[in-house]
This record gives sequence, C-alpha cells and structure tokens, in this order.
Amino acid sequence: MNVKQLSWMLVNVCLWLALAPQAGAHCDTMDGPVVKDAQAALATEDVTKVLIWILPRHEQEIKDLFQQVLKVRLQGEPAKSLSERYFYESLVRIHRAGEGAPYTGLKPAGQVEPIVAASDKALHQKNIDKLVNKITQRIDHEIRRRFQTALEKKEHVGHSVEAGRAYVRAYVEFTHFVEGLHKAIVGMGHGHESSTPDTPSHNAQEASHEH
Repeated sequence: MNVKQLSWMLVNVCLWLALAPQAGAHCDTMDGPVVKDAQAALATEDVTKVLIWILPRHEQEIKDLFQQVLKVRLQGEPAKSLSERYFYESLVRIHRAGEGAPYTGLKPAGQVEPIVAASDKALHQKNIDKLVNKITQRIDHEIRRRFQTALEKKEHVGHSVEAGRAYVRAYVEFTHFVEGLHKAIVGMGHGHESSTPDTPSHNAQEASHEH
C-alpha cells in the first residue's frame, strides 16, 4: 500500500468514525444540503431538486406536499414562513426515514460538525488534499501519542502495582484505538457494497430502476 492509498484509507476511516455515532447530523440542520435544496426547489418551483433526497416510494407524498406549499405561501408572509418550514421538516423527516434514522427535529444553522463542513468544502472546491492531510496528520498524532504513553508506562510496569495498572490503562487505550481503526476499515470494506434497503446507495439504485 502506497502513501496515497493509505491517506485515502485513513480519511475514510476518520470520517466513518466521526459520523457513524451521529448519523444524519448533517442533513437535519437548516444549513444542511437537504434544506438548501428545498429552498432552491421552492425558489424555482421545481420539486425535482429535492427528489434526490428521498426514496422513489416517497416521491408522490413530497410532490403533493410541494404543490400545497406553493399555494399556501401565496397567502402572505406568515403563511409563507410556516408552510416552508413545514416542508423542510417533512422532507428531512422522510429523508431520514429512508435512511432508517430517527427524526428529532430540524436543527438551527451552525450545528454542522466541522469535519462534515470540511468535506462539503472539499467537494465544492473539487479538491480533497487539505482534508486528507488534516485527517491523516490527526490520526498519525493520535496513534503515536497513545503508543508513546504505553511505551513509557511499560518501562515502569514492575516498580509497583499502581505503576503496572497505569501501564495496563495506557495499553488498553492504545490497543483499543488501533483495533477500532482496523474494525472500521474491515467494516467499510465489507459493508458499503451491500447496503440495507433504506440506505442512500439503495436509494440511487431504486431510483435508477423506476425512472
């Protein structure tokens, strides 16, 4: 494995570890991509801009709601704001249901995780180099820090029971961290090809069959 391949592997591992515990934390915010596309759809009165975020079986529901919102928003500012907010919330809820994730409400802007914002920026700039470098450097630092701590504690393992326990704590932290990275790599290698019925990859497959 060369340096470039290692960098890609590590950036994927780090993103997987960072995002897996809080799946969907990006798409349920007011400045997330789902709401941004919803705003663009309403501005242009083109519902197709948001259909990419939902499964084909949910299309008619969103299309019907979209048409209702277009009519209601003509009744003045209060109605416009309320109907648009309802559309955003409904779209995000249905999107998350398609991913098998719970809907806990639409979050305010500014709550996107920095790593997710950085990945969005990389896509926007069509350049992944800065993100890869930042993440690989962080992973390198974390592995070496844990390794060095365990190594130093090991030198004193026989001095006392407490010193031995301190080594064990450092050893466990180091090995569990490395083990977690390895499991993430193995999980990604075997998991992404066989998505569950409601994952985004299946969304694309399902859409391709029906359109």
